[in-house]
Amino acid sequence: MSESKDKTLQKKQGPGNIAVLYTTVAGGCIECGRCRKACRFLQANGMPKGFAEEALTGRPDLRGVFACSLCGLCTSVCPQDIDPAAMFAEMRREAVRRGQGRFRRHRSLLGYERWGGSPLLSWYGLPTGCDTVFFPGCSLAGTRPRRILQLYEHLKRTIPSLGVVLDCCTKPSHSLGRTRHSAVVFGELVRALQADGVRNVLVACPSCYTMWRDYGGKITVRTLYEDLAGRDIGGPARCPATVTVHDPCSVRNETHIHEAVRKLIAARGLQVEEMPHHGATTVCCGEGGAAGCLAPQFADNWGRIRKQEAAGRRIITYCAGCVHLLGRRTTVSHILDLFFEPALTLADRVMVARPPLTWLHRFLLKGKLRRRLKPAIIGRRGADGRVRMKSS
Repeated sequence: MSESKDKTLQKKQGPGNIAVLYTTVAGGCIECGRCRKACRFLQANGMPKGFAEEALTGRPDLRGVFACSLCGLCTSVCPQDIDPAAMFAEMRREAVRRGQGRFRRHRSLLGYERWGGSPLLSWYGLPTGCDTVFFPGCSLAGTRPRRILQLYEHLKRTIPSLGVVLDCCTKPSHSLGRTRHSAVVFGELVRALQADGVRNVLVACPSCYTMWRDYGGKITVRTLYEDLAGRDIGGPARCPATVTVHDPCSVRNETHIHEAVRKLIAARGLQVEEMPHHGATTVCCGEGGAAGCLAPQFADNWGRIRKQEAAGRRIITYCAGCVHLLGRRTTVSHILDLFFEPALTLADRVMVARPPLTWLHRFLLKGKLRRRLKPAIIGRRGADGRVRMKSS
């Protein structure tokens, strides 16, 4: 991938000049059809050039872009180095600014985000001398709370003062164009941790990674997969098999993460056979951009592509949301299940919680972590959204 394209991909995560985006896409798109080849949204609605030209004439389809997965594949395959994904993301923000970005079908997703950052489920635990925290994310904490505890014990062998933070990164709001809200809520999280000396964060969720990468201020973010791959992870487990890997679309350009995950898979004695769409050209699982809320037929297309490309092989991925969505169609396992329990994972005997049990797991996890960490400083979100820290 060219350096210029890598830079344009980052624009999707930040504020942009929408008129410049319209002009750039309208003037740069040659309608070659590469972006449209795998994307049902573009197949149904036309080329990015058409969206941009309509917008320049004063008729932008601001509500229609909420059916886009914001996966970035269009940008990744564009031979002109333009960034349609950035334009679609900015059109969502413009829709919100104009009061056109509210949809009843987004309520449950936004409620999920709100509960993740509530006084009931949020928790901050910082031991004495803590400068690094583990940020598991929402889905993993609910579906696999035991993995969170196992990871904490594993990581603290080399990071004795490791802290843990249970909170929501607000990626749903960010994807839905509610960037002002996201900036305030996530900014409060960053402020609280920086004020107490945190300088590094380890994440499990790819979406959390992008939020910390783009808005984490002076805090450095790294995935725990990179950390685990850099440790002595022992010899291969005796369960040889052939698998394939689904790279979440939010980290399609983070080759260091792709490599770390494949190293972890190889360490368990498995052989990876890549699918046609992987790495920078990976496809969405169907959850991206909350497109499935409004246009399930477009989101489902990604799952069909994945099932076809997997061709009966087990898919290993490193996003709990991807496991859930793709698992409706084919056999999918989370890399952390494979890391800790390879034999049970390959035998499909790993227990994964589903709602409403996930909510209870997230609540109980707070107490379990507090007993293990014995933190010097604890905190949580208040009903007003502020993070309040105090000595324990």
